[in-house]
Amino acid sequence: MKILAITSCPNGIAHTYMAAENLQKAGKKLGIEIKVETQGSIGVENELTEDEIREADGIIIAADKTVVKDRFVGKKLLVAGVQEGIRHPEELIQRVIKGEVPVYQPQSRSTDSRPGDKAPKQNPVYRHLMNGVSYMVPFIVIGGLLIAIALTIGGVKTPGGLVIPEGSIWKNIQDIGSAAFTFMVPILAGFIALSIADRPGLAPGIVGGFIAANGSFYGSEAGAGFIGGIIAGFLAGYVALGIRKIKVGRALQPIMPIIIIPVLSSLIVGLIFIFFIGAPIAQLFVALTGWLAGMQGTSSILLALILGAMISFDMGGPVNKVAFLFGSAMIGEGNYEIMGPIAVAICIPPIGMGLAAMISKRKFASAEREAGKATFTMGLFGITEGAIPFAAQDPLRVIPSIMAGSMAGSVIAMLGNVGDKVAHGGPIVAVLGAVDHVVMFFIAVIVGSAVTVAMVTLLKRDVAAEDYHPEEPADAPKSTGNVQLAKPAGTSTAVSAETSSGHIEKLTDIVTPDLIELNLAGTTQDAVIDEMIAVLVGIGAISSARDFKEGILAREDESSTGIGMNIAIPHCKSDAVLKPSVVFGIKQDGVDWKSVDGSHAKLIFMIAVPRNSKENTHLKVLQMLSRKLMDDDFREALLAVATKEEAYQLLGQVH
Repeated sequence: MKILAITSCPNGIAHTYMAAENLQKAGKKLGIEIKVETQGSIGVENELTEDEIREADGIIIAADKTVVKDRFVGKKLLVAGVQEGIRHPEELIQRVIKGEVPVYQPQSRSTDSRPGDKAPKQNPVYRHLMNGVSYMVPFIVIGGLLIAIALTIGGVKTPGGLVIPEGSIWKNIQDIGSAAFTFMVPILAGFIALSIADRPGLAPGIVGGFIAANGSFYGSEAGAGFIGGIIAGFLAGYVALGIRKIKVGRALQPIMPIIIIPVLSSLIVGLIFIFFIGAPIAQLFVALTGWLAGMQGTSSILLALILGAMISFDMGGPVNKVAFLFGSAMIGEGNYEIMGPIAVAICIPPIGMGLAAMISKRKFASAEREAGKATFTMGLFGITEGAIPFAAQDPLRVIPSIMAGSMAGSVIAMLGNVGDKVAHGGPIVAVLGAVDHVVMFFIAVIVGSAVTVAMVTLLKRDVAAEDYHPEEPADAPKSTGNVQLAKPAGTSTAVSAETSSGHIEKLTDIVTPDLIELNLAGTTQDAVIDEMIAVLVGIGAISSARDFKEGILAREDESSTGIGMNIAIPHCKSDAVLKPSVVFGIKQDGVDWKSVDGSHAKLIFMIAVPRNSKENTHLKVLQMLSRKLMDDDFREALLAVATKEEAYQLLGQVH
């Protein structure tokens, strides 16, 4: 019998390889040929081939994240959590051997929605939302930048706003950008639904998102925007998922995912939007418009606060459009001082978030910092939608921050009598000469953006240590080539420049006897961490104990590095690390490390890697350790060592 397996965990590090190792050991014990594909942070390794899948008698997926299963159609497929692969590998294999496994069909439930399995640590709602946002972002970038370029170069000022002459190349470019924007909300909704219900949810999600973005379906000039798209995506996904649960005869099963589920789901979502969600929102818009018009002469400051909040609340969505249309109507009546604060508020969310992503590097992952550059550029051209990806990822912190910034900017603009003669916003309108009191306009934008940057920096949590990759400062400490460490007779412990770059073949390439502590004295996790960091300081491996500890604790806050079986592997990449090193410590009595299995940590490996390491050194070390530490005899031998030299020789087996 031949069995194939796939292992994967949310972080893609230790548990991925622990499950793979245990499945292979269990297969060998049972006399079963088994090959395991790992989908870790390094990427897919030991990938299963088409021939191997065709010849396999069964497939095991031990994962806590989504694994694409299309290649396993028609094969016996057992889906379990990664912890099952670690703790009960023999049971999983026995179930395949006994035939207690269903044959996978395209409409089977996705890996991330298994009943009865331990849920992934990541919030599933967040995961579904991020799936939609990731596919939506390119449409925002395409639409925003193309429209901005067309307006900047080909735009002509008119009482009705910036207009691009018909028949010009800039009109074609604007149309392409506008086309990209029309796909934004449907794509967001479609891929949220896809994440929830697999492929049967995609079409209903896109249809629902299109209806949400087009108010004509429910009698409104303004659509429901990206917030409506999110609602449509989740609604379509869970409706499709609910229909999939209905048991039908074999004759209907083949057409369920391509006809029955998409048609019924689209119909249900569309009707709900048309009759229950869209109409009330349209009525709310009419009421809001009348309310704003009534406030015009009562309190200009309060009006500025309300307009600023509305413009930034949903960033181009329905609430934004109510305020924008109100300002545009005032231009037609010759009142330009309403559109002035709106023009300021329009650009503050993308400018503020773009600056925050570039300045507050500890608050944003590297991909977000790159996206911040495009977001900032969109803000210069008055494209509020550029801030949507940041708001969608962290709405409770980002939306209040951009609202506060836009409100502050709007008030300053109102007090400074800033006027705008065209129905558009951002610095671009000032550059084109459409703004009165240009100096106050820019002061309002700068102050409002600063408020947003300050608030979002204060409210957002630091990203995980492994996601924070700032450029290395010019004065950062450098490794000084070959560093000789104390060593026993006959043992080379030089850490070469090649090793410092991350090229290692075995653990002892970055472990020396001086980095081994056989009798850790600390009685708490924090004390042990301090003790092991002191070892790194003692051999000159790190420049700042405080900075390195911050990185270690940030990683522990994300999830415990206590991987079970009396093992802990604290680790981080840090600018404080001068050369890659691993400290190995033994605590015979154990220390509470909040391990996944509740066991106290006795064998502790602390991995320190420079921030500018070009290779995934820490991932390679984690992979090597995770595999070798699954060997019960090896763990027992490590706990029984009497000297550092003996421990060093054993660690030489880790490769």
